[in-house]
Amino acid sequence: MVTGATSLSMVRDELFVTMEEAEQSLEHFIAERNNGSLLQQAVESLHQVRGTLNLIELAGAELLAQEILQQATDIPAGAGAERDGQLSALSNALHVLRRYLENVEASRQEMPELLLPAINDLRQAGAQPPLPESFFFSARLDQPRPRIAASTLDSAARVEEGRRLRHMYQVGLLGFIREQSIQASLKLMARAVARLDSLFANDPRGRLCWVAAAALEAQVEGQLLARKSRKQLFSRVDRELKQLLANPQYEVPRSLLKELLYLVALADSRGPLASEVRNVFGLTPLPFTDQMLEDEYQRLSGPGQAVMRSLSTAIREELASVKDSLDLLGRGTAQPESLVTLHAQLGKLAKTLGMVGLSSAGNALQVQLPIVVSWSEGASADGDALNKLADAVLYVEGMVASLERGGRHEPRPQTQPGQEAESFASHQLTEARIVVIDEAKAGLALAKRAITAYLESNGDKMHLANVPFSLQAVRGGLWFLGQERAALLVGSCADYIQTQMLESQQMPSEQMLETLADALTSLEYFLEGGAMLRRDSESSVLDLAAESVRALGLPVAA
Repeated sequence: MVTGATSLSMVRDELFVTMEEAEQSLEHFIAERNNGSLLQQAVESLHQVRGTLNLIELAGAELLAQEILQQATDIPAGAGAERDGQLSALSNALHVLRRYLENVEASRQEMPELLLPAINDLRQAGAQPPLPESFFFSARLDQPRPRIAASTLDSAARVEEGRRLRHMYQVGLLGFIREQSIQASLKLMARAVARLDSLFANDPRGRLCWVAAAALEAQVEGQLLARKSRKQLFSRVDRELKQLLANPQYEVPRSLLKELLYLVALADSRGPLASEVRNVFGLTPLPFTDQMLEDEYQRLSGPGQAVMRSLSTAIREELASVKDSLDLLGRGTAQPESLVTLHAQLGKLAKTLGMVGLSSAGNALQVQLPIVVSWSEGASADGDALNKLADAVLYVEGMVASLERGGRHEPRPQTQPGQEAESFASHQLTEARIVVIDEAKAGLALAKRAITAYLESNGDKMHLANVPFSLQAVRGGLWFLGQERAALLVGSCADYIQTQMLESQQMPSEQMLETLADALTSLEYFLEGGAMLRRDSESSVLDLAAESVRALGLPVAA
């Protein structure tokens, strides 16, 4: 609200002094837990802060101040280590509140959504349920869903098909929760709920599938972050799907509907489902994006991945300088003083890598230091020693790349000094496997596009001419990767296309073609996961593909 942001300047000085008093009293109490008067002083100051924010109508800031006050009031004098979490959350929340108010004063614009992470950290520390992302969002929730063509399946068949599609959703959800191939997992979930929507579109229970499909489309196209709250949201959708399949009169809870609509509004996706939902519910684009919220909150709370990426860039620049020195050594044109510089660079890099948790990379450089010292003292830089140092630098460069990507990765196995060449060779083999996987994914995507074109052209077989051959090539690639079960399932899909679509005079039903697409989508998801999928996930995904192949009437090996 403009009023709150404008009024802040009128009370700023007094408000900030009071906040500083609260922070100091709290800090002193943390050091002197038995001094209850310090805690009481902090509580009194927080009362004033909350009252002032209420007076100038800064709703988000007032809510955070209220949460801080409640938590501070809950802490007793003499609090022990069991209250450390609450005290830490209090200190962080006060820091965030101050930074937020400074930003509001500077920009004259409120963004209360920025305060939700700090509010929920406080609530978690106090064993209270978190506030939803959509807490500050509002929408009309009673808009009717436009009617579409009804499914031709009877009620029992729809429920049976619904169970298979819920399984598909669960497989994707598991990958999303574990952050394994997030985009592929979301696409699998989106396909599942979109197919469920086609089954139950004109039933009251279809409303959940319709809005959830739009939210997932928005999550994918808007590249929204995989926040914990969103994992919980889509897990809740799964639980609701179970009720939906069991109860023909099921209606989606309003709180869940609001959360899903918030994602649609946040992403401002141009996809067909999200656009339809946005129009029906009258959603307008929000004045911020998901990434903007994340960036602004990082500024409020302190350094995050941006700092790590900056550090990575600096390390890579140092590595480039090291490689230049190695090049001069290899040519025999290095000056003695350059060896001293090289030794200093390697030592500095080794320490830095250890500090950011890349201990094996740091060790790889550390063991090279005595060799560089011997070179500076007059020993000749022989080819083997130079190659080992070059291998170590390449290994470090690969490890540092994870910092620059800023993503979550499984920790690499520790490489022993002297084994950098083997590690690099293993990395090259992994790259080769990725090429095979990419080719296989391209083959499956081609098959899916061809099936869509075949359906839209009312059975023009020309669109399918090369599909069995492409799928057999995919099958061969999977055999090469040691994925025999996946290869057999791809082969079954190729056989179905050959016998039931190319050689048959009758076009399969739309339901069967969708089921075939489900099988290919599941296999595509399996490949999207690649080496990142856990073994238990692999089995689950292939079970899902096998269910679809079985639904096509084809035998499936156990």
